[in-house]
Amino acid sequence: MTVALMWEARAPEGRGGELLAWARSQELPRDPGRRETFRAPQDRVLVVTWWDAEPHEPLPELPDPPGGLASRPVHRWRFESLGTE
Repeated sequence: MTVALMWEARAPEGRGGELLAWARSQELPRDPGRRETFRAPQDRVLVVTWWDAEPHEPLPELPDPPGGLASRPVHRWRFESLGTE
């Protein structure tokens, strides 16, 4: 089964590049099957990792950014793949 973990944070205004660089530098204790990083307006950064795992299996996640690099709490979601159509 494929599980996707989504991690999304918003930097204080003008610090999106710094947050993006920090997110890209984060290593996980084990490698996911796939990892993709996105940026969006309002200094937001999204990281999606795909894992071959069971839906409720504990999986490594990116930590919260260091103090001052996020303007609000990190949002995290877990999705179970239903395949492609």
